[in-house]
Amino acid sequence: MSWSAEQYMKFEDERTRPARDLLDQIPNLPDGPLYDLGCGPGNSTELIHDRFPAYLLTGIDSDENMLTAARRRMANTRFEKGDLAQWAPPQPAVLLFANAVFQWLPDHLAILDRLMDQLIPGGTLAVQMPDNLDEPSHASMRYLTEDARFSRFYTDGSRRARLPAPAVYLDRLTAKSIRIDVWHTIYYHRLANAEAIVEWVKGTGLRPYLDALPAELRETYLAAYLERIREAYPPLADGRVLLKFPRLFLVAVKR
Repeated sequence: MSWSAEQYMKFEDERTRPARDLLDQIPNLPDGPLYDLGCGPGNSTELIHDRFPAYLLTGIDSDENMLTAARRRMANTRFEKGDLAQWAPPQPAVLLFANAVFQWLPDHLAILDRLMDQLIPGGTLAVQMPDNLDEPSHASMRYLTEDARFSRFYTDGSRRARLPAPAVYLDRLTAKSIRIDVWHTIYYHRLANAEAIVEWVKGTGLRPYLDALPAELRETYLAAYLERIREAYPPLADGRVLLKFPRLFLVAVKR
């Protein structure tokens, strides 16, 4: 799956707000290295640096386009390529921060369990993931995979899995934590129009659906998707539209 830092950052303020809200819940840290997992173009890394400027901070991402953008944004910060399905820090960390990445990885609960073992006592695992698969923005993507024009290009591997219930995270990680919090926040983003919603999801959730299609069908898919989005998100009184966006947060402090 390919990513575009430029597309992702068209809505930088809205995308960065959950990272800021997650960072606000992180307690003071002991000494040691910090990692921004799935750092993308560095917008979340910049927040972590501002909160903990004296710490050694490294951004990790699997996409070269995102890493290039991050290095351009924060020239004095280290960014490394890594596959989070197997990645581990070279030494125990005091912060493993992950903003909107683990929802893409199969069995991410096992990965989070393993990452708890990579923290020093008192270190923090802080995770935010979109939990919006039942929203029209994403239900419409799945609906179109059944369209005869597109269906042959899709397999289950094209689709993001639903997140487990909050209790599942608590049951899995409580034994390794001296403190653990799990919560949902629902954001309501006022965007210019239905086309803006399409531009938003083209930077994230829509990418695997578009990447699965041959180039000559992508505009056809986007036109069909936009039609459904216009129906699902009617304009407000001021002409803008309201994008509802639930997200799940987790902060666990290592025992």
